[in-house]
Amino acid sequence: MGFGDTAKKIQTLADRAERTYKKISELRDEVDETQETVIDTSERVKTLENEMAEQRAVLDAVAEEVGVDLERVSTEAHIADAEESATDDGDADDTDDAERGDDRL
Repeated sequence: MGFGDTAKKIQTLADRAERTYKKISELRDEVDETQETVIDTSERVKTLENEMAEQRAVLDAVAEEVGVDLERVSTEAHIADAEESATDDGDADDTDDAERGDDRL
């Protein structure tokens, strides 16, 4: 094996190492950006949670002042949502039966 073949192999290896280094550098930059985004998002979520807690406290105070039972209202809203979801699911099942030509309901 001559020095030319060895030099060619070394150059090929150096080229691969350079491409690998560039790719690792790009990935490192992407990870850094992702970490910054996660930190920013976390801060926004904390701010929103604090604002929601403040709004909830104001809502509770107003509801108490005017005599509204928030638990009852919340329960009724959840029941209405559940019934609506059940109705929507039932309508989808009826549509599926009709599309199959299934008259049994």
